[in-house]
Amino acid sequence: MSRTPSPRAARPTVQTYRAGCARTWALTSAEPDLAYTDLTFPECPDCPHRVTPDGGPDFCTLRPQGTAHPFAALASLKLT
Repeated sequence: MSRTPSPRAARPTVQTYRAGCARTWALTSAEPDLAYTDLTFPECPDCPHRVTPDGGPDFCTLRPQGTAHPFAALASLKLT
């Protein structure tokens, strides 16, 4: 039985992550997105980008700056 090689994990690098409010953070990570859970900025309580999951703390999603939103491809769909 042959073994297929496991995919290599991305190496953590310094990336600039952007929140929906346009704030940015330079962080070392290999993750495609991060959750900002401190929500310490004055506008965080009323931010439309804030996520409130069932059974977990509220958070803001941080994505690498310059990358498309995961649902961006859905914007071109025509539902008729």
